[in-house]
Amino acid sequence: MKALLTDSPVSYYQQLYTILRQELARGTWKPGERMPSEAELITIYGVSRITVRQAFELLVNDGLVYRRRGSGTYVTIPLIEHGLNRIISFTDDMQRRGLHPDTRLIAAKLEPASADVARRLDIAPGEELAVLERLRLADGLPMSVERSHLVHRLCPGVLEGDYVQTPLHIALLEVYGIRLARAQQAIHAVAADKTRASLLSVAVAAPLFFIERVSFRQGGIPVEFLQIYQRGDRYVLYNELRA
Repeated sequence: MKALLTDSPVSYYQQLYTILRQELARGTWKPGERMPSEAELITIYGVSRITVRQAFELLVNDGLVYRRRGSGTYVTIPLIEHGLNRIISFTDDMQRRGLHPDTRLIAAKLEPASADVARRLDIAPGEELAVLERLRLADGLPMSVERSHLVHRLCPGVLEGDYVQTPLHIALLEVYGIRLARAQQAIHAVAADKTRASLLSVAVAAPLFFIERVSFRQGGIPVEFLQIYQRGDRYVLYNELRA
């Protein structure tokens, strides 16, 4: 890294800001990676803590880094542009963007359909559902929490699959011959409750996108009711309109 110029009319914090910005542009630190700590930068450059904080503040204002309380300063992961006109799995979507997808299983269980879920899936209340809840991550950063409700009689034993490694839609096609042909969804803005805030590493009441989606197989038969809570600071919802 470059040294600060002691005889420059440019302030130390602006010089440090420029150096760190150049290193970010070179890819010295990858998206989601922790930056050197304040103490480390103080040692490297021989500057005061306030100088480092002012430089970081400029980087935060530029949207290049973000702070996690008690953890440090991290390189911003680019916002995910989420198209609204195509069915695509989280795994496929992240891989296409050059990000490493990961999944953590929260729950997998059978439960009776509530009246609301039964209405959405066009089944009788109380019919058995396979419920799968997962935390989705990209390059180690929590992105969304998904809760899938599947009509169990259409895919018996579906919970025995490994959905940490295998996308659900692949298993539905390869094991049960179910191809998701279309979907209907509604999108709401909600505030993160304590549980989802903890899972997504955001503050309680942080804004989330809440997506409710019903997916249909060929013939118009509902297969899955999916609820997705997406971090509002990581996604941009996108749709193309035609006149």
